[in-house]
Amino acid sequence: MERIGAALIDIDGVLTVSFKPLPGTVEAMQRLRAAGLPLALVTNNTSRTRATIAAKLASAGYPVTAGDILTAPAVTAAYLREHHPGARCLFLNSGDVQDDLEGVTLVADADDTAPDVVVFGGAGDEFTYAGLNRAFRELQRGIPLIAMHRNLYWRTSEGLDLDTGAFLLGLERAARVEATVTGKPAQAFFATALAHLEVTASEALMVGDDIESDVLAAQRCGITGVLVKTGKYLPETHASAPGTPDHVLDSFADLPALLERAGR
Repeated sequence: MERIGAALIDIDGVLTVSFKPLPGTVEAMQRLRAAGLPLALVTNNTSRTRATIAAKLASAGYPVTAGDILTAPAVTAAYLREHHPGARCLFLNSGDVQDDLEGVTLVADADDTAPDVVVFGGAGDEFTYAGLNRAFRELQRGIPLIAMHRNLYWRTSEGLDLDTGAFLLGLERAARVEATVTGKPAQAFFATALAHLEVTASEALMVGDDIESDVLAAQRCGITGVLVKTGKYLPETHASAPGTPDHVLDSFADLPALLERAGR
């Protein structure tokens, strides 16, 4: 591992579970801040805005602000403004992230006007049969499908819960379309994070609990990948993965020691 100039850090399952800090993670981030390491918290969380996430983390003791956080909704909004300006978007999502969707026009549930794009956020109670079926019917007209991520599940305080990817796979097959993914593991997402920190891929590392979307995806971009055995980590998923992480840690709490050994 070359000298590291910045760290990309997932939130859910790495720092927190259901926004409760994992042991030692607050202190670890404080150590990284004290060492002057630039950080970006990169998350596929689609239920909260950057400001809300920052406030929750700061209240738990993490030294972060909204400017440190890059979310799938914020990146998706930028993608839509660039590639589908003025488009009317049918948006399926659990949670309110409208403040991070600046410049995006959302179609209300009761609006029967045909949308220009279907956008999938995070799964939850809003992923009803009626909502999914409407998306299916709209996609049959040939309009684009944008997905903020393909995560199959995530870790909550009550265990693993299904996420968007479980529904997205069926919808793609039924409608015979392929979604454009804007959050992790999309290369454009990592490129945006690197540009935000003003570092090259070889100068950065990515810490995540999802071996595919976080770690191997980052490694394909030239970023050092660090897998942590918390959150959604499962030994069987690790063993069957199509690649090998650069580093595996028991917890994010072990990251400062890894960087110290690497000469950071």
